Amino acid sequence: MADNNVLVDVQGLKKHFVKSRDVWGRANGWLKAVDGVSFQIRRGETFGLVGESGSGKSTVGRCILRLYDYTEGSVRFEGQDLTKLGEKGLKPYRRRIQSIFQDPYSSLNPGMSVLDLIGEPMNIHGLYPKSDDRKEAVSALLEKVGLKREHLNRYPHEFSGGQRQRISIARALSVKPDFVVCDEPISALDVSVQAQVVNMLEDLQAEFGLTYLFIAHDLSMVRHISDRIGVMYRGRLVEVAESDELYENPLHPYTQALLSAIPIPDPHAVRERVVFKPDPESLERAVLKEVSPGHWVAVS
Repeated sequence: MADNNVLVDVQGLKKHFVKSRDVWGRANGWLKAVDGVSFQIRRGETFGLVGESGSGKSTVGRCILRLYDYTEGSVRFEGQDLTKLGEKGLKPYRRRIQSIFQDPYSSLNPGMSVLDLIGEPMNIHGLYPKSDDRKEAVSALLEKVGLKREHLNRYPHEFSGGQRQRISIARALSVKPDFVVCDEPISALDVSVQAQVVNMLEDLQAEFGLTYLFIAHDLSMVRHISDRIGVMYRGRLVEVAESDELYENPLHPYTQALLSAIPIPDPHAVRERVVFKPDPESLERAVLKEVSPGHWVAVS
């Protein structure tokens, strides 16, 4: 029986890229960017996905968005398998599933004004068909993300990085989504701006009832915003737990190594560094098992 509290259900997700081809153009080498990932995201929660660069976390997000086709597995949104839908069938889900990307400098079209950037998704999905209504809706969204109505006719190059990311957030919210994939949305921002953006995302979540997949490698920030956290290593999930449980009681050696690398804001404090020495064969055999309620660890 389906759990109505689960909004996104990822099962056995794999995404393999061709790494090399022979002289006839046939694939003879594969990069297993995502190799059998399964997790669920409940309505209204923030699920954090962490791991070092190249671990496959952003690829998971892009597969959920159907920016990549899957090699294997399924992604269900409210029970509907998105892998079985064509572009026409995906259109209503493209409205309900939105994204905020890492680089606010390249994710905004430099030739479009703020009004057009935020208003275009509304137009595509048939929201606010009257231009005056659409302009008013865009203005209201700008104020929600901490910008001003007079910014409507400006272009991306006239804003700072933090302001551009606020525009990206307003654009994601413009079609009233249920679920937002936040793909490292603060990593390109100044440290002083990061906390402001994260606090704003939390406020917007509470106001609009949003569900987030928050992808990042800043472990301290992920703990702050996430309800549950999944840790990825080499295309696989090695641990999933409630946020506080994961930080206070990490069970997988890779999670322990990641947490031991977090800087301590005290020049006199000393933290013992954990060195993770992976065993490739053991990693291939490992499967996620629930070792305590809600706490899953990859064991071989």
